[in-house]
Amino acid sequence: MKIAGYLKEKQPILYRTFANALQNNTVTHSYLIVGEAGTPLLETATYLAKSLLCDHPDPLADETCVTCERIDQGAYPDFLLLDGSKKNIKKDDVVSLVADFQRTPLEHKGVMIYVVHLVENMTVEAINSLLKFLEEPSPNTYAFLTTRNESKILPTIVSRCQSLRLRLLPRYQIIEEAVNDGVQRDDAELLSYFYNNAELIKRECSTVEYSNAKNALAATIESLNQNASYALYTVEREVIPLITDKPSARYYFDMLSLFFQELAKVKAGDAINLTSYANILDELAVKLPHIEESLLEIMTLKSDIELNVNMALLLSHLVNTITKE
Repeated sequence: MKIAGYLKEKQPILYRTFANALQNNTVTHSYLIVGEAGTPLLETATYLAKSLLCDHPDPLADETCVTCERIDQGAYPDFLLLDGSKKNIKKDDVVSLVADFQRTPLEHKGVMIYVVHLVENMTVEAINSLLKFLEEPSPNTYAFLTTRNESKILPTIVSRCQSLRLRLLPRYQIIEEAVNDGVQRDDAELLSYFYNNAELIKRECSTVEYSNAKNALAATIESLNQNASYALYTVEREVIPLITDKPSARYYFDMLSLFFQELAKVKAGDAINLTSYANILDELAVKLPHIEESLLEIMTLKSDIELNVNMALLLSHLVNTITKE
């Protein structure tokens, strides 16, 4: 994703704040980038890091120079990433990072940068190790931390960083931008819950992970519109083969949760965002007797994914909860 235009046009305060710091040589050693789910946190953190290393910034990274391309390819040794979106960040991860940063920079620029994506997904021990590292920054070492939930971060971490905030753009605006860029409306509506950026939505549409989760959702809701027996059969034959690992299971449960949130809106007479699914939402809002209870169960069962529970049993239990009289 070429994020320069997005930041300049959609996040002008953040863009100007960091550009001014670069131009005035007042860049701090650690930044905390805060944004709600869907905002491009990792992309923003990486772009700001590139701006400190870019061969010819103007004033931020051009994203076309050799250094920027090497960072994108994971081939720049003085740039390290700990990604909390893929797994919890543990103490050993931070200890390894600190050890790397105790060496002399390998690149001639002499600048070392690390990004910790989703600080809230760090263990307590990892946070304590990171805090000590933040308190005693090495010269020419910079940190970019990201979070979707600032309230879950220790105040001592927040106090040692300069906060930069990504503004959440209106969902209808993101949907229309994505549709105008060639994305199908149902895809744009679904993915607007996950990505607050039309370019990211378009990119995600082509992934196998999204396709599988969307197909599993479609099979589930169509079967629920039939009867309990057919729903159980569909889960076994069509849904489970698409949910092959924890990430795909999380994606599926997130989509199912969003669908039931929309069902609750229909039941309450409120406006919905998934207009492409309006017909089946109207039908299921009448047919399913326990929408709020089912939504709570979906959210509860999602946490059980981390416990390595048998997926067939998990989904069978869910269908029984949703369809019980």
